[in-house]
Amino acid sequence: MPKTSARLLALLSLLQTRRDWPGAALAERLEVSPRTVRRDVDRLRELGYPIAAVKGPEGGYRLDPGARLPPLLFDDDQAVALAVALRTAAATGAGIGEAAARALTTVRQVMPARLRHRVDALRVTAVERTSGRPGPQADPRVLMALSAAVQASEVLRFDHSAAYAPPADDAAAGTRRVEPHHLVTWGGRWYLVGWDLDRADWRTFRVDRITPRTPTGPRFTPREVPGEDVAAFVAARFQGFDTQPCRGEVILHLPAAEVSRYLAEGVVEEAGPDRCRLVLSSWSWAGLAAAVGRFDADFEVVGPQEFRDAVAHLARRYADAAGEGAAPQGDHTGGSPG
Repeated sequence: MPKTSARLLALLSLLQTRRDWPGAALAERLEVSPRTVRRDVDRLRELGYPIAAVKGPEGGYRLDPGARLPPLLFDDDQAVALAVALRTAAATGAGIGEAAARALTTVRQVMPARLRHRVDALRVTAVERTSGRPGPQADPRVLMALSAAVQASEVLRFDHSAAYAPPADDAAAGTRRVEPHHLVTWGGRWYLVGWDLDRADWRTFRVDRITPRTPTGPRFTPREVPGEDVAAFVAARFQGFDTQPCRGEVILHLPAAEVSRYLAEGVVEEAGPDRCRLVLSSWSWAGLAAAVGRFDADFEVVGPQEFRDAVAHLARRYADAAGEGAAPQGDHTGGSPG
């Protein structure tokens, strides 16, 4: 017979795997007598586990959710953090997704109703990737607000800051009206996938740049994400984008619909009738500057400064090559211009 402590843990584990357990079945699984099972159930009750007796021909036991989590005492934020960690464990690449899902089920069963409701409202999709840098931290309160809107299918209003805008640049920020559909983790960052009502198109928004507004809007009927697979949709949208070290943003004097047809990697959003905000990445700043030129349209660099410097350097080089810049090296007359 196992020692009492080991037997109690085994009993608790069994009680968490199904709703009702007949006493005889527990005794058989633990290889003890029904009387020992009754004593062990009493010991667990003394420790604070709410185990109810189930009436019936055979009798049995049920582990009910209680007012606390003995001996694990979580506050609300810790419970939410645990749920986030377990729900996104598949994205670590460690092959623990199934075990994490079972662990979340086990913990949830002994949570009080108040915490279970919060955990159930947290719907996220974890997209695995093999490389990338940790991103800015998302505010847990914003995550919960977004997940609640996703769960309730309520239109969100929020401010979304631009990628490289100065804090005081109000023109670079915008208020969005979005039907939220999924919270997604990608490359150490959180994204909201939703249908932008003003742009009539699917968009992804960095959660660390979102400031929700209250109250939320009316309820909506959820749409199907393109391809009906949010993980595949996000992976296609960002394929190779976050792995490249140099990223820049421009305002391109072309409609977003026209640019998106030729954009393999990057993010494009409307910025006016004939303008769009374009974010691209590359392995070098010079390569990024050259990539913008392929659209054959005027543009303004939003940032960062390294990107701005690369554009200026490339402009001088092209002007020199066309004979429109400074005189070629060695072509000095020594006289004054005239």
